[in-house]
Amino acid sequence: MGFDAIEVITVKRDRGELSTAQIDWVIGAYTRGEVADEQMSALLMAILLNGMNRREIADWTQAMIRSGERMDWSSLDRPTADKHSTGGVGDKITLPLAPLVAACGAYVPQLSGRGLGHTGGTLDKLESIPGWRASLSNDEMLAVIRSAGAVVCAAGAGLAPADKKLYALRDVTGTVESIPLIASSIMSKKIAEGTGSLVLDVKAGSGAFMKNVDDARELARTMVELGTDAGVRTVALLTAMDRPLGLKVGNALEVEEAVEVLAGGGPADVVELTVRLAREMLEAAAVPGAGDPEEALKDGSAMDAWRRMIVAQGGDPDAPLPTAAESAVVVAPASGTLRTLDALKVGVAAWRLGAGRARKEDPVSAGAGIVLHAKPGETVRAGAPLMTLYADEAARFDRALQALEGAYEIGEDGLDLLPLVIDRLTA
Repeated sequence: MGFDAIEVITVKRDRGELSTAQIDWVIGAYTRGEVADEQMSALLMAILLNGMNRREIADWTQAMIRSGERMDWSSLDRPTADKHSTGGVGDKITLPLAPLVAACGAYVPQLSGRGLGHTGGTLDKLESIPGWRASLSNDEMLAVIRSAGAVVCAAGAGLAPADKKLYALRDVTGTVESIPLIASSIMSKKIAEGTGSLVLDVKAGSGAFMKNVDDARELARTMVELGTDAGVRTVALLTAMDRPLGLKVGNALEVEEAVEVLAGGGPADVVELTVRLAREMLEAAAVPGAGDPEEALKDGSAMDAWRRMIVAQGGDPDAPLPTAAESAVVVAPASGTLRTLDALKVGVAAWRLGAGRARKEDPVSAGAGIVLHAKPGETVRAGAPLMTLYADEAARFDRALQALEGAYEIGEDGLDLLPLVIDRLTA
């Protein structure tokens, strides 16, 4: 049955509960162009102000899934597992994680995105590998998974097209921050991917979308409920993003660090989170006879899976990665313990160096970014390098250095940092 847009808006404006039929109609009508942007903007603002209950959020998510295709991996002979991170600074975990989980016995179909603002995009990072291709047809995705065990690529236009249209509208109407709308946006795409299980990495801290732990926990809980209600085994880890993850921030730089992890090295926090998420994915997928992630990093099988995955998507895993033409060193102004290192400020500095974009259509520099020489908790010496900045043009350094003002604190007192893994949420 048909409804009237004003009627639907008024229900939510007056703190009412939208029916399943009303939600189905308004999502479908907006996707077809029968509900105007200004009307959907009003509804989105009413949702932001007055919220939605669990049933409404589930219906909204399912309506967005039904607006497009749903992928099917039932022809595969092993369970599928996927992971989604809400994003942050230095968050290159997908790069080592997908081949690691594949090496341990699950198939990993991973649809990823590009960076915007201070948060990096997985596809931008992988595109710094010569020849690597992000856009694959469904048949190509299936072929890569069968040959490599994992695929990381861009979502096709046919996946939850309602979400793409709604996201663009939320971006220009001040309605991005609604937890029901964030959760349904993420989960509509993830459920439409067709994976059998999903592990969510929900970040909290200055460099994350959710700055405080309580908001991040609410988002994680909402997404776990959505996945569970849709029949997808879903678990969420709440993890720290009050400081950058790892030591390298930037596209090619983060690929370098991911390869270090796959080679059995890499920073302790990146290794710890990669292994923890791998174990969660294998458990959620109920992989029979699953391998041990730590062993797969040590024995080279995860690296083998990485190389197969890169080659299957046209990339050359042995090719030199791009490097920036210019560099500048930031030295420690005093000796002592590095107490804090603000993830947001580091992320904005990397963005200004060219590693990120302000608009979706902007290019990114593959070699730009920041290498950290110390992590919070470590001792630094006055005059010693604290971080090195990389850019294609030296003119970018001034604005990056401005972004880093107040980004770190050196002292003698104890640390005030979030634990790397803050919490675990299940249905």
